[in-house]
Amino acid sequence: MLAFLLLSVVPATKPAWSTILLYSLLPAAVMIIGAVVAVLRPPGPALRSAILHFAAGVVFSVVAVELLPDIVRQHAPIEVGIGFGLGVAVMLGLRQLTRRLEKKETDSTAELDAQPVTPALADAAPAEAAGALPWGLLVGVGIDIFIDGLLLGIGFAAGAKEGTLLAIALTVELLSLGLATAVELRQDGFGKGRAVGIVAGLALSLLLGAGVGTTVLSGATGNLLEIVLSFGLAALLFLVTEELLTEAHEEAESPWLTSAFFVGFLLFLILGMVV
Repeated sequence: MLAFLLLSVVPATKPAWSTILLYSLLPAAVMIIGAVVAVLRPPGPALRSAILHFAAGVVFSVVAVELLPDIVRQHAPIEVGIGFGLGVAVMLGLRQLTRRLEKKETDSTAELDAQPVTPALADAAPAEAAGALPWGLLVGVGIDIFIDGLLLGIGFAAGAKEGTLLAIALTVELLSLGLATAVELRQDGFGKGRAVGIVAGLALSLLLGAGVGTTVLSGATGNLLEIVLSFGLAALLFLVTEELLTEAHEEAESPWLTSAFFVGFLLFLILGMVV
């Protein structure tokens, strides 16, 4: 229902930057709602896996139905190769950066645990554990959300319909990300209010990314637009294969979990055909 309502108000031409930022508020708000739900009633592993499968199917459908045909239609293999290669390189680089930050945090925690336990350290440890921000997690999530915002700008650069469908797809993805991040923060000892507040701060990265993408890409045409769209294509495929599905498969597979991917794909395939 939400998808049909949004698609019913899609402008016939490429929307203004203010309209794009308004569309970006939807996934940002849903991410915060996901965090609230997670701290009040954490979802089980099976439900989270189903959401991740569904989100992967939705994003993959938008890529296959909307972005890929626009890219192929231009017949610019050199520009596609450049943009696609840049997209893969950037996403791999960001993943390596995130892993290094998380490894540094893990090593620091291991060193702290290896120290002899004294009464003073025992009293200080819970407060320190709850107060120290997990920067590896937060930087990784923040960059991921910023890239999502940038991709939203790229989607609207291709057209209003493409951008709107991508906004809905990212809404489903950020719902799962909000759930997962809030659960992780709660496990690290953060209170409910602080966990939701941190997720809300991270959600602002989407607005920042959408603003940058809209400002930089608003006048992109021809070969430059083809490079930009190919970059977005690679980034979205990376998101599906290396993030959403990887996390979804942490839970034991079952027919209904697997079918969630195809339900998401089919839903947005039909939406792309009828609107």
